[in-house]
Amino acid sequence: MAKKKSNKKKYWLIGAGIILLLLILWLVFSFNKLVVLDNTADEKWANVETQYQRRVDLIPNLVSTVKGYATHEKELFTEITQLRSQWAGAKTPADKMTAAQGLEGAISKLLLVAENYPNLKANENFLSLQDELAGTENRISVERTRFNTAVKDYNIAIRRIPTNIVAALFGFSKKEMFEAEIGAEKSPLVEF
Repeated sequence: MAKKKSNKKKYWLIGAGIILLLLILWLVFSFNKLVVLDNTADEKWANVETQYQRRVDLIPNLVSTVKGYATHEKELFTEITQLRSQWAGAKTPADKMTAAQGLEGAISKLLLVAENYPNLKANENFLSLQDELAGTENRISVERTRFNTAVKDYNIAIRRIPTNIVAALFGFSKKEMFEAEIGAEKSPLVEF
């Protein structure tokens, strides 16, 4: 009888050990998955920032080229310079998103101004810069989409049962997606 109890206790301990081992393996797997998703989202944001930086680097050249033709557009040039500085000084992704959205509107206005100067439109430097800027805007759009996809995957993972338990235990929190500024669907209006 004592041997039966000893065997029963042994099986319970083995069963509890297996369950504990499976629980630890699940915890490690879930944690590692969340780390990968978190880092992927951070990497995608870094790619967005790289494209924003490319845009910011192109702007002085574009502004200088247009400035030579459109000397009376000083207010627009000042706005672009301020927004460029605002982006460079932004510390958080949300601040950078806000500055980038402002830059998009200002660049649209700048390109509309440029359309009113036929000599400028024929200028090789301007055409080259305009193409570079258009390519940069396309790259930004692609990287934003990739960022939002990575953030969506991460946010889903930290909310799904049972991974949400691991997320809560280790402090994984929701990330914000990139959203267009309200009114961004409308073309900017430039008046002379």
